[in-house]
Amino acid sequence: MRSKFILGCLAAALSSTVSELAKPPADARHYIIESTGGKHGDSWSWVMADGTRMGRESMNLRGQVWEMDYSGKPGPDGMPANVSVRGVTPQGDAAEAFDLSGGTAKWKSPVDSGNAAYGGSAFYTTQGGPVDTTAWFVERLLAAPDRTLALLPGGKAHATKLTNLEIGEGTAKQLITLWSVTGISGSPVPVWADANDKFFALTFGLAWLPEAYAGELAKLDKAQAAAVSQQGPGLVKSLLKVPAGPVAFTNVRLFDADALKFVPGQTVVVDKGLIVSVGPVSKIKFPKRTQIIDGR
Repeated sequence: MRSKFILGCLAAALSSTVSELAKPPADARHYIIESTGGKHGDSWSWVMADGTRMGRESMNLRGQVWEMDYSGKPGPDGMPANVSVRGVTPQGDAAEAFDLSGGTAKWKSPVDSGNAAYGGSAFYTTQGGPVDTTAWFVERLLAAPDRTLALLPGGKAHATKLTNLEIGEGTAKQLITLWSVTGISGSPVPVWADANDKFFALTFGLAWLPEAYAGELAKLDKAQAAAVSQQGPGLVKSLLKVPAGPVAFTNVRLFDADALKFVPGQTVVVDKGLIVSVGPVSKIKFPKRTQIIDGR
């Protein structure tokens, strides 16, 4: 009985939240959220008369529910001046806010908050929100000089062209381009744009495809997999670095499997691919030629 009551309260809260979210207009751009297993939800994007970008997204993935909307107002440089995300995710409240005023950028998301001086032409990357947050970012990135863009809270993104693909039939036929975006994740993120460098689709496990092209997932995935595979060897060559000597990882937290606990303030020294010493930061000595990576 108690479980049913709790579930009922959660369902009522979710229903209330959904009813408060933005309603897409009839001419909103509609994306189908899908995977090889089928459809999982819908996402809509549109632009208000004053230039404010809007998005609404609804997804159910194996019982996990996302119900979100967002609004984003561009500044004079086309970058976000104000962003608001509302709704719920499986992790809870999706609320996120960004505001740029007086030369200071301020943000608060479900995972962080902070502020920084705004030097101009930096894009705030949201922690969550509908797919239009990604679309806006991709479009500003492809329009930036050398397709390189400073980010907030920090970092720099860069887009590299991978391949082209003809998609659709008849009047819907068009040429789209796959871009590899670095600087926003531990690995390059592939994203599709149209001939005008506007966001077209994202397929990365889950896919966001324009409604008219929802049946093209297999074709996009095949072309994307081939292009990403060709990119791999070049990435290995550019990223791989063989240390000339020992490497010490200092100020790290280790897991003690015998005591079943984490131990802070440790140093791990690796040489020629082998761990040669482990212990408290203050007690581990290593040669001067050792490369030091601060684990903090």
